[in-house]
Amino acid sequence: MARILPISDPKTLDAALSALQSGEAVAVPTETVYGLAADATNPAAITRIYEAKGRPRFNPLISHMADLEMARAHVLFSPLAEKLAAAFWPGALTLVLPLNPEGDIHDLATAGLTTAAVRVPEGYARTLIAAFGRPLAAPSANLSGRISPTSAQHVADDLGDRIGLILDNGACRIGVESTIVAVNDEQLTLLRPGGVAVEDIEAVAGVSVGRRAPGQHGAVMAPGMLASHYAPQSTVRLNVQMAEPDESVIRFGGQALANEEQAHAVMDLSPAGDLREAAANLFSLLKRADKAGGRGIAIAPVPTHGLGEAINDRLARAAAPRD
Repeated sequence: MARILPISDPKTLDAALSALQSGEAVAVPTETVYGLAADATNPAAITRIYEAKGRPRFNPLISHMADLEMARAHVLFSPLAEKLAAAFWPGALTLVLPLNPEGDIHDLATAGLTTAAVRVPEGYARTLIAAFGRPLAAPSANLSGRISPTSAQHVADDLGDRIGLILDNGACRIGVESTIVAVNDEQLTLLRPGGVAVEDIEAVAGVSVGRRAPGQHGAVMAPGMLASHYAPQSTVRLNVQMAEPDESVIRFGGQALANEEQAHAVMDLSPAGDLREAAANLFSLLKRADKAGGRGIAIAPVPTHGLGEAINDRLARAAAPRD
């Protein structure tokens, strides 16, 4: 089983660096979710991520950087990309940018694309990357397609027998993955809503963020774009007004569902109707509802503005038909 080491222990950084330098994958806390990190320039290390997660090789990984200078060594920035990086890094915004020919992010991390998804995380993850001196590829530290982890225990439950080391920093502050935006010169396309609201990106950029049309297909350019993702074992019903007997109910804003008294379990993303609190609680409550048993999970409507867009995106993928 994996060792769980608190980041407050001064010895933890050395243990993490030793594992990464040996080509191992290490579970690392970020402000969004826990990531399964490995050297983004080492194909053997990247393969360990895919193997531990059971992740399809065509699904690219985000490469996490210590700062903008490190990112510039691996991808090419337009003026608009520079503006967004200055405003939101370190933070929960991932930019998909053309590869720098002089960079050394391995093809396995980009799934062979001519672009790479990059971001600068906050906090301990950034400290670890700076000490390591190379970018870390780090998808969420869970089995592929399952609910993302927001605590060290979540990681241990999913991957504890597949990896050697989990770094523990308690619960993640944001609780949903980063927003992913593709930058093509001065045009922006949303690939995945997340911890930075699209409205905030547009306010900084001065241009609208485009969306892929519903049902639009093409290459998977970034993580979290598969139709079925973030999925519990239980079936999921969305935008529910009336609970069915023996379902686990996840509501929002303290509003009870009709027939809620017949539910197997009841929990609330945010009794106060706070979307930031709801985002932080989303994956942990999905895991609780999944473990509670019952005939499925019924989820009440969640507003779609601000972080609600990211919450509804995750819920739609959790409820999607599975292969």
